[in-house]
Amino acid sequence: MHQDSRSAGLEGISEYAGAGGPRVRRLGLADYRETWLAMRSFTDRREATDADEIWLLQHPPVYTLGLNAKHREPAEAHGIAVVRTDRGGDITYHGPGQLVAYVLVDLRRRGLGPRGLVHILEQATIELLGRYGITGCRRAGAPGVYVGQRKIAQLGLRIRRGASYHGLSVNVAMDLGPFSRIDPCGYPGLRVTQLADFVAAPDLDKVEAVLLDALYSNLGYNEAKCRAVERS
Repeated sequence: MHQDSRSAGLEGISEYAGAGGPRVRRLGLADYRETWLAMRSFTDRREATDADEIWLLQHPPVYTLGLNAKHREPAEAHGIAVVRTDRGGDITYHGPGQLVAYVLVDLRRRGLGPRGLVHILEQATIELLGRYGITGCRRAGAPGVYVGQRKIAQLGLRIRRGASYHGLSVNVAMDLGPFSRIDPCGYPGLRVTQLADFVAAPDLDKVEAVLLDALYSNLGYNEAKCRAVERS
């Protein structure tokens, strides 16, 4: 029986590329804990024939601690929620003005492993930045995307039953202040940046569209997308 994020407890604007393509859900400003539990529920209940899903959203201010952040807490949370979660990685911050893309992908069906998916998410982000004339890069042993010495995109995944959930977050036009109260991703002194430091007033909807195109391309969904356009 098909199930999707609505049956997992979330509502959103959705589109579907058809057989072989993902269902894309735009969830707006969504509570972190509710979204996390919905992702996990979707992954636990999905069947081999269920379409992959990409969830695009923002979160209200929240610090999240991954599985590597065993004894780490913000020095001062200043009223910001703190959630321990089941993704990989360490501590990070989410807030309005940051674009989050959660990738609920059947890795076995796409012939991917965790490292391959990390590479794809990084590559999609690098291509996004390139569309704005910004050179993004990887760092060995430190997943994510950087501009110079500053981090602009964070990655964290969970693999369960051969499928992924969680994903990436790209700093677009947000308050970066809360990052100063933590060691971002567990690295003391790591500085962060955002698209707005390089582009005047970036439009979040346009950034979302560019990132989605890059995800489609790098995850190999473009053929399904073309078939859907031809049928419309």
